[in-house]
Amino acid sequence: MGLHLIAGGAGFIGVNLARALLDEGHEVLVFDDLSRGSYAAMGSLLQHNGFSFRQVDCSSPEMIDTILDKDGVEEIWHLAANSDIPAGVADYRVDLRQTFMTTVALLDVMKRRNIKILHFASSSAIYGDLGDTLIHEDIGPLQPISNYGAMKLASEAQIRAAKEAYLDHASIFRFPNVIGVPATHGVILDFVGKLKHTPDTLEVLGDGTQQKAYLHIADLVRAMLHIRAMRGAYSVFNIGPTDDGITVREIAERVRDRFRPDAKIQFGDGNRGWIGDVPKFRYSVQRLLDSGWQPTLGSYDAVYKAVDEIMTQEVG
Repeated sequence: MGLHLIAGGAGFIGVNLARALLDEGHEVLVFDDLSRGSYAAMGSLLQHNGFSFRQVDCSSPEMIDTILDKDGVEEIWHLAANSDIPAGVADYRVDLRQTFMTTVALLDVMKRRNIKILHFASSSAIYGDLGDTLIHEDIGPLQPISNYGAMKLASEAQIRAAKEAYLDHASIFRFPNVIGVPATHGVILDFVGKLKHTPDTLEVLGDGTQQKAYLHIADLVRAMLHIRAMRGAYSVFNIGPTDDGITVREIAERVRDRFRPDAKIQFGDGNRGWIGDVPKFRYSVQRLLDSGWQPTLGSYDAVYKAVDEIMTQEVG
């Protein structure tokens, strides 16, 4: 089994992916600058014989190359990105450096070190706001409305060019909203944090009608490994549940009922939580279903499970 490098691997998705790769018998090396991820998230992985971690700014090819002090990395999983969309709206340099320049840096190192296989965590944010249109992988034009989505789309373009020049395999995973533990951000954790601060009131950004698909982390990791196993030369897949999602109102009510049953939910105005928020989208995962993969949980069940997991995490 080969050595896998996970860039941005100390975050929520990265630690779950690392554990799955270790279970398959691979060695895992994680690079992360710890701006979003943490030592705590890696937990018991730090004691695993096949796991190693280095604190690295993944936007710097020189730093990556210096710390990657030996050959042997066979595949790179690129999860390094800014996950705070409002932060990227406030300062474009956040997404430029953390989301796009990490892609450029990793590809630079891959070319010089002759590493041929890349798996990239992209996003449904690349599509923009298409309303009720069913979004499939070949739809266009792609018009992201956040800096985050724009830099993910730019990264996809850079990877496609690299595939033409020097990569053997590139997998593009277009994620929906992913939930579970160890949560570091997201609507559920945000609601729990707000109720800790103001136990009597849960303030919701927007009117609660925002409706999106939510995928549990266990299903996401299974999908990523499934796509990897197909070894497509250049594979692009939407990953998500098969339903049309769950509303923010329903998520707020679930968190309230589980955490502070007597709290009042206070909604805002309009159907956007923040600038760059896509209030509703319908996501086709037919390409992935046709390949033989199936999610085990729909959006409702995934949210309910994640709320219980996060509550346990917070109490613990």
